[in-house]
Amino acid sequence: MTHTQEILTIAICVAGTMATRFLPFLIFREGRPVPPYVQYLGKALPSAIFAMLVVYCLRNVDFTGGAHGLPELVSIAATAALHIWRRNMLLSILGGTLCYMAIVQWAV
Repeated sequence: MTHTQEILTIAICVAGTMATRFLPFLIFREGRPVPPYVQYLGKALPSAIFAMLVVYCLRNVDFTGGAHGLPELVSIAATAALHIWRRNMLLSILGGTLCYMAIVQWAV
């Protein structure tokens, strides 16, 4: 890449990032009610993304060999338990990841 292309690439990335950060504040100004579909997306998307992460993490698990997917299943149970207990998505994902890493490093 030439120097000009690098500068243009960085500028486009900065513009795209700034647009995604500032656009919601321009569209949903203070004092105006938030549309119902946006409220629905705010409630539905976190669970949908969490479910997609579970499917993505289990896509290559071999339940017929080795540990039979036991580290993955234990980690999913730990993630679910943490989420039910604290209702904190970040804590749930972090706890499940740490549980899986510990099991794979020390038990398998």
